[in-house]
Amino acid sequence: MQSIITGKAYVLGDNVDTDQIIPAQYLTFDPSIPEEYKQFGKYALSSVPPSQAGLPKGHVPFHTDDEFVSPYTFIVAGKNFGCGSSREHAPIALDAAGIKVVVAEFYARIFFRNAVNGGYLIPFDSAQRLCDRVCTGDELTLDVAKATLTNVTTGEVYALKPLGDVAPILEAGGLFPYARQAGMLKA
Repeated sequence: MQSIITGKAYVLGDNVDTDQIIPAQYLTFDPSIPEEYKQFGKYALSSVPPSQAGLPKGHVPFHTDDEFVSPYTFIVAGKNFGCGSSREHAPIALDAAGIKVVVAEFYARIFFRNAVNGGYLIPFDSAQRLCDRVCTGDELTLDVAKATLTNVTTGEVYALKPLGDVAPILEAGGLFPYARQAGMLKA
């Protein structure tokens, strides 16, 4: 896991569910096949309604139809990110699209665990409603160790909640690599 992550923000509102993150019709792709893994990135966030995408400025596309990776590194969202079905493909789709970090007020637990267990992305909690303060396209810098997010565009710095017990799992690259490092599983 990188200690400093920089990139552009994509802003969403509340209750972004797993069906919006990766619609069911794209679950036929096999994430263990590299060419099919890329397809998850192409269709990530393709069902987010225009009223949600790019808040507060209105609809901003996550990427063009022919791209597999979006120009964004961060998702900044409101409450209950990843709610809905227990679709383990949701964090895979965001990872395939190039998202490294999601910052939200809070997560649906299953999305949070799938993101951490797979080592797909870093889910930070924010005590503040950052989706009302950050705009899509703002340049952000995250200091993982200090749990601070800097909006380079505006100069604002936000304190995030520490990762806590999930930090070593993310550092190892997911639950199975962590278990191997800790001697819980054979190498």
